[in-house]
Amino acid sequence: MKMDSDLIHSPAVGLTEEEEADMNDWKLPLAFMKKRHLEKIEGSKALAQSWRMKDRMKTVSVALVLCLNVGVDPPDVVKTSPCARLECWIDPLSMSPQKALETIGANLQKQYETWQPRARYKQSLDPTVDEVKKLCTSLRRNAKEERVLFHYNGHGVPRPTVNGEIWVFNKNYTQYIPLSIYDLQTWMGSPSIFVYDCSNAGIIVKSFKQFALQREQELEVAAINPSHPLAQMPLPPSMKNCIQLAACEASELLPMNPDLPADLFTSCLTTPIKIALRWFCMQKSAKLVPGVTLDLIEKIPGRLNDRRTPLGELNWIFTAITDTIAWNVLPRDLFQKLFRQDLLVASLFRNFLLAERIMRSYNCTPVSSPRLPPTYMHAMWQAWDLAVDICLSQLPTIIEEGTAFRHSPFFAEQLTAFQVWLTMGVENRNPPEQLPIVLQVLLSQVHRLRALDLLGRFLDLGPWAVSLALSVGIFPYVLKLLQSSARELRPLLVFIWAKILAVDSSCQADLVKDNGHKYFLSVLADSYMPAEHRTMAVFILAVIVNSYNTGQEACLQGNLIANCLEQLSDPHPLLRQWVAICLGRIWQNFDPARWCGVRDSAHEKLYTLLSDPIPEVRCAAVFALGTFVGNSAERTDHSTTIDHNVAMMLAQLINDGSPVVRKELVVALSHLVVQYESNFCTVALQFIEEEKNYSVPSPANTAEPGNLTPVRDSPAIPRLRSVNSYTNIRAATTARNLNKSLQNLNLNEEGVPAAFSPGNLSNSSSASSTLGSPDNDEYILSFETIDKMRRVSSYSSLNSLIGVSFNSVYTQIWRVLLHLAADPFPEVSDLAMKVLNSIAYKATMNARPQRILDSGSLTQSAPASPTSKGTHIHQAGGSPPMPSTSSSSLTNDVPKPPARDQPATRPPYTPTLGGQAPHSHQFPRTRKMFDKGPEQAAEDGDDAVGHRIYISAALQTGLCDWSAKYFAQPVMKIPEEHDLESQVRMERQWRFLRNARVRRQSRCTTQRGISRLDDQIFINRNPGVPSVVKFHPFNTCIAVADKDSICFWDWEKGERLDYFYNGNPRYTRITAMEYLNGHDCSLLLTATDDGALRVWKNFADQKNPEMVTAWQGLSDMLPTTRGLARRVSIYLDRSKQGGAGMVVDWEQETGLLMTSGDVRVIRIWDTDREMKVQDIPTGADSCVTSLSCDSQRSLIAAGLGDGSVRVFDRRMGPNESRVMTYREHGAWVVKAHLQKETDGHVISVSVNGDVRFFDPRTPDSINVLQTVKGLTALDIHPQANLFACGSMNQFIAVYNANGDVISNIKYYDGFMGQRIGAISCLAFHPNWPHLAVGSNDYYMSIYSAEKRLR
Repeated sequence: MKMDSDLIHSPAVGLTEEEEADMNDWKLPLAFMKKRHLEKIEGSKALAQSWRMKDRMKTVSVALVLCLNVGVDPPDVVKTSPCARLECWIDPLSMSPQKALETIGANLQKQYETWQPRARYKQSLDPTVDEVKKLCTSLRRNAKEERVLFHYNGHGVPRPTVNGEIWVFNKNYTQYIPLSIYDLQTWMGSPSIFVYDCSNAGIIVKSFKQFALQREQELEVAAINPSHPLAQMPLPPSMKNCIQLAACEASELLPMNPDLPADLFTSCLTTPIKIALRWFCMQKSAKLVPGVTLDLIEKIPGRLNDRRTPLGELNWIFTAITDTIAWNVLPRDLFQKLFRQDLLVASLFRNFLLAERIMRSYNCTPVSSPRLPPTYMHAMWQAWDLAVDICLSQLPTIIEEGTAFRHSPFFAEQLTAFQVWLTMGVENRNPPEQLPIVLQVLLSQVHRLRALDLLGRFLDLGPWAVSLALSVGIFPYVLKLLQSSARELRPLLVFIWAKILAVDSSCQADLVKDNGHKYFLSVLADSYMPAEHRTMAVFILAVIVNSYNTGQEACLQGNLIANCLEQLSDPHPLLRQWVAICLGRIWQNFDPARWCGVRDSAHEKLYTLLSDPIPEVRCAAVFALGTFVGNSAERTDHSTTIDHNVAMMLAQLINDGSPVVRKELVVALSHLVVQYESNFCTVALQFIEEEKNYSVPSPANTAEPGNLTPVRDSPAIPRLRSVNSYTNIRAATTARNLNKSLQNLNLNEEGVPAAFSPGNLSNSSSASSTLGSPDNDEYILSFETIDKMRRVSSYSSLNSLIGVSFNSVYTQIWRVLLHLAADPFPEVSDLAMKVLNSIAYKATMNARPQRILDSGSLTQSAPASPTSKGTHIHQAGGSPPMPSTSSSSLTNDVPKPPARDQPATRPPYTPTLGGQAPHSHQFPRTRKMFDKGPEQAAEDGDDAVGHRIYISAALQTGLCDWSAKYFAQPVMKIPEEHDLESQVRMERQWRFLRNARVRRQSRCTTQRGISRLDDQIFINRNPGVPSVVKFHPFNTCIAVADKDSICFWDWEKGERLDYFYNGNPRYTRITAMEYLNGHDCSLLLTATDDGALRVWKNFADQKNPEMVTAWQGLSDMLPTTRGLARRVSIYLDRSKQGGAGMVVDWEQETGLLMTSGDVRVIRIWDTDREMKVQDIPTGADSCVTSLSCDSQRSLIAAGLGDGSVRVFDRRMGPNESRVMTYREHGAWVVKAHLQKETDGHVISVSVNGDVRFFDPRTPDSINVLQTVKGLTALDIHPQANLFACGSMNQFIAVYNANGDVISNIKYYDGFMGQRIGAISCLAFHPNWPHLAVGSNDYYMSIYSAEKRLR
């Protein structure tokens, strides 16, 4: 379209009307854009949790083997003079050799005991081979499967050999004796840890690995070949679980610097702080800390394990730093194994990092197996140097003058670094290195509050952050904190625990074991806690009681039920939702809790939530009531009465606006069905009988000779797009294949097929679904049967049936399920079909005769005996089942009665989901009842118990797990739509700018005045006869509905964008459409004349259309009340037809949807709450044919079939709300339009062509215009004051507000002068002066004002 550039770029002066309208775009509420509409209702995939130590270990025994031979130096090492002498901080030459040896041994043991006081220590001083053997084997014997440590100091013996030997002594100390590492492995077994403090220690590590490999090979040989000599010997232990720490590489000697201890490696491993401080003083930089000497270091006050003293604080900082370095450098699984599995191993490895740093400065490289990446250059060591510096610089004054010790700022600074990481929010980057330090800080009361706060913010980043924190080892700390009584920690701990349990629910057991549940029970009961914290507490409790009996018992004793019931009416919706879920879960398979609920009349308190404004809360209440009735072990009259009560309360939700609620309803009722199976079987049999004997004259099974629609020629039939409503709309609402075996059961005595046997059925329901693919789920009850039952049960006199009385609870619930099986939302109907069929199957299996005739081929078949598996149904017969005998119903063919020999034809197009559906010939002849088709077996229940499991296992909605996802996802992050920089927000801004442009340009066009409207800008043949057309208000898309499908065209480019099936049953048609959220992310609402509403998204944009939601907008428009004549609506005078179908009007500002039609009320739905808010009685005896509303004045104008126009004020009560009735039209009102201005008029037009203008304040019309008689369609342009009439006489007249004809359209311009077919529908564009016209010969054209205006 060419637009005047000056118009587009006109500068804004003040806030004009348009700009105000554009600002309003931001304020308009969006319908059906909540999480429940946008995502699949299912839990998140459980992350594999690797944080839990599968095998926590302890080092229980320690062998300290010292080969010092004090006073005698080994022959192969030439020592310097002076040389490093200290062993375990003792100078061996300062006492007699034997005394020195014993003192060093005792000291080494003390040093190890600071890290693992509970182990058994055995010293072996200057031993022989036998002594070592005896020591090792006895320690292994006592340790059983636990870890043993072998510490070897070889400073008094030669270096290890290349053959893998270390040296010990002979009895008389006259010789050095080699000891093979292979033997040592055999005696020590596994798991073990070895520490080698000697020169060339790396050789031992290498030999150890070679021997370990040799062992593995021997084990394999012995396993493969039992007769091999190796297999006869005792099996060598596997060395897989062994850890080694060696002081230096294979070619290196230990440092001999006299300022260092001789056993530098051992000192680093066992007295890290002492050696670290000495080493710090030996560096040049130590001169910067005046007055600190080696002697002073010895006098540092405090104890290692008291964090308030200088020594204790340094030790704590050292632990935090080494832990952090390891966590940041090591692969996660290695970190878990070395730093989290065993306390002693973790300490040794932390200290090993220090050894690497110190010994490398003396050209010595400590070695470990498993090997660690180098850590000696890590930046965190600088933080350590700073902490040491700060501590040592205070020493002289503390010791000499006794001044107080200033604590290190280390932890506060690290928390600040963590906080900075959190605020610089980019999603994908390395995890924060300070995480292990945050863990250490939880130990300190000073920083605890801040650390918990930051930890909570970190966990809020998502499940990955929770997994990371758990892998660091946060769990025991936060578990321990639950014993704290500090009130200020409560909100933080509740938040952290909610995050943890949302990701890993297996922690429920740990919580109950440590009485952690009591903490959350007290938070829930604390009325001073804000609602969101109580919500998290009740979520945590709901996880604790979820399928965990011990948790249920503990919480029942903790008074959980009474606590929850008190909070049911809380104003916070998420709290209400979780309180209900929590109640539902504690009742699940746990009778004591159920009876406790009965005593507190829990079910009655839950009833109020069934009408809650928030659908998720209604859902949770249905879930809770479902488990409440669904698990009583022994039945009493009392419990049965309660069950019936609850069932009848639940039944009221049958027409709830939210499919999520109705799905939960089916599941809740299925619990009841399982509980009272035999009663339901009786009802099922009666309905099946009744259905056979009563034939309803429904459009579904009557061929219509009166159908004048021309049969489509196949080239024009396009391929329908496949559609998925989250799963798929399969043949959600079309004939399901009737299982042959059931048809056989329904023969009457003479063996002639009864009312719904295949002979009668084939003309109504082809075996192929309307989508054209064979239906893969064979059901006992087909959709058509169920639908027929539903209608039969409403009209026939079921009262006279014997057995269960007509109005019994079971009959009513069966009806509810029948109704839900015909639900417009496929997932709901699928669930209900499952429940109905499992009962129908049970009922027919129990009541089946001995011999069965196959009515298809009338050959005699073997009796279908229930096999041991119970769910096999044998089908016998000659020919394979035919896919279809009539074409798909979309082709509008008149179904033909089947000829016996007619070849099976495929429908002309077969879109299926994801590819071709399996052809029915692929199905095995013997089908399992709930089979999904070839190669997909279902589980068979062997008996009633198996069957119960089947019905309950198959029926779950995932609602609770889906709701739990809320706690796993970021809560504190700005949602994308509010984030000014986000893509979502930019796209939105773009759409609103486009809207503003369209409004501005179209207003300019219409203000110039439109003198003609006959320039044809679009023409195309639609795949089906257009019955409703609707322009998108802002883009160039137009939706055209035929009977049961919707086609989208781009009217500017003239191309088809999409065509898909709406999913309505074959005897219904689409009678109205609306764009919801047209200003933003558009959805399309379709209304069909059975009262069903469906909402679609992803149409016309290359994606698969998906059903967002669907519900029964008007429940009393049952198909049989409407005549069949509607099919030929275009040819008959409107007033003689069956009815108006369903009419709707949408009000974006309030999110309200007005619906009416062949009913006596106007029903108003609130799409935000997804529930009915008002029923306004029309007070007339005829149908409503047109609705128009104005949100500013709260008025609704309705045109009726009897010619009256009625105006309602929806703020008044139902009986006062009708404020005006105009009876000036003598016939059916085609359109009533309420202008949106403050003093806007009602404009109405009847079939007779009289257009009347009414002021809602006056009782008579203020103006009348006469147009053509015999109107079939009419629309009024909201901006341009035009109206267009389409008449029987095959032309369109366009009038202006004064009643002057501005255009008469009789021919298609340039289209070979072809005459227009009878007009089936027309519609104006809400903004542009465009008129869309659909005619009965499939053509769809758009006319516009002349070009110079556009």
